Formats: sequence, structure tokens, C-alpha cells
Amino acid sequence: MFSTKAIELKSAAELACLRRGAEILSEALAAVMAAARPGSATLELDRIAAAELSRRKAKAAFLGYHGFPASLCVSINDEIIHGIPSASRKLREGDLVSLDLGCIYEGFYTDVAVTVGAGPVNPEAARLMKATREALDAGIAAMRPDGRLGDVSRAVQEHAEAAGFSVVREFVGHGIGRALHEDPPVPNFGKAGTGPRLTAGLVLAIEPMVNAGGWEARTLEDGWTCVTKDGSLSAHFEHTVAMTAQGPEVLTWHGRRP
Repeated sequence: MFSTKAIELKSAAELACLRRGAEILSEALAAVMAAARPGSATLELDRIAAAELSRRKAKAAFLGYHGFPASLCVSINDEIIHGIPSASRKLREGDLVSLDLGCIYEGFYTDVAVTVGAGPVNPEAARLMKATREALDAGIAAMRPDGRLGDVSRAVQEHAEAAGFSVVREFVGHGIGRALHEDPPVPNFGKAGTGPRLTAGLVLAIEPMVNAGGWEARTLEDGWTCVTKDGSLSAHFEHTVAMTAQGPEVLTWHGRRP
């Protein structure tokens, strides 16, 4: 499952650039989150994301990536990831909305995702969002100097499953930096004490995708949108995180500056 030969550690200068890109990305995400209200068209959210990145002299990382037609992924309710924005699709009261956005700044990529409610959500959706966000936090907390990547994967899985939910296995997190997807893959399930060492300079996009029902997924006919196989709700949270000698440094943020 793990690959080590292509892992590229980032220098201090490269990390400084990634920090600035992550700040830009987080500011753009905050603008999208503020606009994700009942009645908002998902294509309008995409336009906001693109405009916010552009005015900060950054580019959308997803637009055109393997043919993806938008800057922002908007995945609703049973959609796990890769939802395509549309002018005709509007958010409804109580929708669970996953927003996934990446940017390129001075040649470096950062990636972030968050799940929000379009207005108040039902108790199950609220509990799913909370557990997924906490699973991300648990994974980041498991990033100890000279630890193993499997420690991160196991921490995510344990937290999600302890809450009664399941982690998606078809899609995983990833290394990030000079490319959107770099080695190593970062599964949201696994065994502690396995995988590559967590060395200073390693930068990861850790992104739990958690389902209220089973972990199985399927892709719709558009070739992009991935949904839960059993129609259950799904939530998605992601941060770009740098490993340092002192521990993890979270580069991105959700909605508010930490």
C-alpha cells in the first residue's frame, strides 16, 4: 500500500511558499463557506472559489486536472467527493455540503476540504460532521516525529469507527507539494507502526472521508461524482499538514484563521 521511493521532503524555502499558498487557499475556502446557504447554486460557489484564488494571484488546482471541469468540488449528502458544480443545482435547507478546493501558488500545491450544513442539519448529519472533523484532528495528532504513516491512518480509522461510522477505502489522502498528488498515499485505515517514517519536510494532505453507513462507494455516469453505495450520508474534512522536527504544522484552516 505504501510507496517510499518517490517521497520528496520539502526545504525551509519550499515550506515558506506552501504556507503562503495554504493561507490563500484557506481564505478562498472561507469565502465559499460563507456563501454555502440554502438557495445558492453550486456553480456560483465555484465562481467564488475561482475569483478568490485569482485575485490573490493563485490558480485553481482542480480545474482541468485529468479533465475535471471546475475549480471546486461540491459534494452533497450521499456524495463523497468530486461533485461537479452546476448552475441548476441549488443547495436546500438541511443539505450536507462537502467543499474541496486546491490551489497552485508559485508552483506549489495545497489542498483543503470541509463539510458544512446548508442551514441546520439533522442530528445524524451533525454527528457525522463532528466525528469526521475529529478523525482528522486525531490523524494530525498522531503525526509524531519519527513515527510512522500507519499511525495516522489508524488514528483516523479508530476515531471514525468508534463513533459508529465507516471510512472510505477507495479514495485516500496523499503527499503534496510540487504536484497535487505525490507519494505517499495516506489511507484513512491501516495499522499503526507501519509505512514510511514521518520525517521533517514531509507534507501531507490528510483527508478523512467518512460514511454514515457502509464504506463502499460507486462513481456516477458523469465519471467524477463518487457516492456512497448504500445512499448514506458522507462527510469530508482535509488539511495540508507539514511534518517538522517539533511535530505537525497545520498549514490550512477551515472558515476562521486559527
